[in-house]
Amino acid sequence: MHLLPSALQSAVVLCGESVFLEYFEVPFDSNMNRTKNRPLVRGQISPLHAVSFALACGVPGVALLTLAVNPLTGFLGALNIFLYTCCYTPLKRLSIVNTWVGAVVGAIPPVIGWTAATGSLDPAALLMGAFLYSWQFPHFNALSWNLREDYSRGGYRMMSVTHPDMCRRVALRHSVALVGLSCLGPAAGLTTWTFPLVSLPINLYISYLALRFYHRADRGSARKLFFCSLWHLPMLLLLALTCKKPAKEQSGADLPSANPVPS
Repeated sequence: MHLLPSALQSAVVLCGESVFLEYFEVPFDSNMNRTKNRPLVRGQISPLHAVSFALACGVPGVALLTLAVNPLTGFLGALNIFLYTCCYTPLKRLSIVNTWVGAVVGAIPPVIGWTAATGSLDPAALLMGAFLYSWQFPHFNALSWNLREDYSRGGYRMMSVTHPDMCRRVALRHSVALVGLSCLGPAAGLTTWTFPLVSLPINLYISYLALRFYHRADRGSARKLFFCSLWHLPMLLLLALTCKKPAKEQSGADLPSANPVPS
């Protein structure tokens, strides 16, 4: 019942977040090849129009998530805007901690989908968020490795720029963590016991590429890890959906029987 409104309102909230990010980073984006053609940087949109649009998206979006879906979902939407604009964005120029904060921001949307569908924050919802959290490190660290010069020109404090060894080590650590997280699927009531087995090949493959990236530290290994991450996450979530725990096997302590995996 809440699928369509929650999806639309979450998209509106994310639009507001993205515009706020671009508004605050205009002076720095102009120094980077990958961002110098953004509309705000080129002057195609005025700062006033950008902020007005962001507010018009963010405020009603959170309000509608709260009123039309449930207060918990609205709170998570507001929390994500706060973390993205007030924590992650300024931290990008101050500390490599920004990557961990950004990973939390990226992990919240699937939790929002879960709370919109169930109205509660269950262990399975946290596990869905944990998948996104760990996946972002091999994904972003590999991406940022080949953009080190760009980030350096923009003045951003990324691991690939200031702590290259840590950048590769963290990517490897969280790639391996995906294997362990997949094993928690049955215990959290998210999937059957087949999920850790069928997801093992793709989790081992991304871990293998992360290991190569860790040892070689070159553009080629970073590129292969990044492109693997693009299909790895959709495949992992599709396998989780395919192996979702049947409603009849769920006890009262488990998830609501309507739909264990939000779609």
